[in-house]
Amino acid sequence: MACNDHINSCVKLLLLLVVLCAARAFADRTKTLDFDVKPGGVVQTFSAKLKKYKCTFTYACQGGTNEQWQMSVGLSDDDQMFSCSVWRPQGKSYLFFTQFKAEIKGAKIEYATAYSQTAVGGQRDVALKEEEYIVSASSVTHREGKFHSELSKLTVIGRTRHDEL
Repeated sequence: MACNDHINSCVKLLLLLVVLCAARAFADRTKTLDFDVKPGGVVQTFSAKLKKYKCTFTYACQGGTNEQWQMSVGLSDDDQMFSCSVWRPQGKSYLFFTQFKAEIKGAKIEYATAYSQTAVGGQRDVALKEEEYIVSASSVTHREGKFHSELSKLTVIGRTRHDEL
């Protein structure tokens, strides 16, 4: 019986090590940070880096008080896709954004969307009209004269390197 107990303990220890290693590998591929979006009309910047890739959110807004936002950056298992999401976890922002820009370094944007409202508490994501923002190879920026000052979420996905034939 003592031998079985020893084997069971070793199996449990091995399973715990596998779970911890998997959690560590996942942690190396994603990062989520909290930050305050501050009104006052002054241009503010927040950045997150993961390995050699970086996401920077630059904005200016008016009205109300600070709002807590989050930025998540992630890297695919094959290191070919880098993602960056910036959002207000409580849902719709009540701030009046005069400008915004999300920029990624180390990857070329393949997909980007901006939202005026995020899916929280039974609500759904509400995307901005495509005419409200501009997507380039490295950034997503408000379109002067078309952006209606509502922003609650930005999602950007970029390819880190080109596949060879």
